[in-house]
Amino acid sequence: MTNDHTGRFSTRVADYVKYRPHYPPAVLRLLAEECGLDSTSVVADVGSGTGILSELFLKNGNRVYGVEPNREMREAGERQLASYPNFVSVDGRAEATTLEDASADFVTAGQAFHWFDPPRARREFMRVLRPGGWVVLVWNDRRTAGTPFLEEYERLLLEYGTDYKELSVKYAEESMLAALYGSSEMRAQTFDNEQVFDFDGLRGRHASSSYVPQPGHPDFDPMMRELEALFRRHERDGRVVVPYDTKVFYGRL
Repeated sequence: MTNDHTGRFSTRVADYVKYRPHYPPAVLRLLAEECGLDSTSVVADVGSGTGILSELFLKNGNRVYGVEPNREMREAGERQLASYPNFVSVDGRAEATTLEDASADFVTAGQAFHWFDPPRARREFMRVLRPGGWVVLVWNDRRTAGTPFLEEYERLLLEYGTDYKELSVKYAEESMLAALYGSSEMRAQTFDNEQVFDFDGLRGRHASSSYVPQPGHPDFDPMMRELEALFRRHERDGRVVVPYDTKVFYGRL
């Protein structure tokens, strides 16, 4: 994360912990089959936030260094992962992790790479990785079309999101990926994922996004009225489905 963005989630931590989607176990299977991940692999999870991706590896038995510059997010991750003795919380950032040279087999980033400075992160990851190590970027990419609910929700974000349009095109930009992986081969895989929400859950998931206006903003009340109306139009048995494409980019540097 760069200086401009490290504070974006400070006031959204509780919703982030409770309502953000997790990553499917298929991610672990992919990395085991194609990158040699096993329980002895050491993982540096950069931009680890509240620990969602870190926990996937901790459950696999890995030692995980969670590198996170935002104090509120980092402390939430420490609370969430307190039961895992293999978790080490680190106050650092992608461009300056503070980790030792050649200390990790994998550098990972879950829902975070779009905040990095890719050329500087590349230099840092090359320093931190052991020979033959892998860089793995993961996103839960919310689908924006395919059902009336998804399409109307996308219009809501375009209307009220503070900088949603700019951020939505920044995710996994080819130029950013090229700046990280260079001439090395980068592979990609996509998996299905979803969340099922009642209205409180949808409201919490909505509020966890950094581009959503917060209470006190002039757009907050009209946005929330529209969000509730949108839910009422499309709920079935009091629930709506939010599907994702879990995208995984992986390669050596």
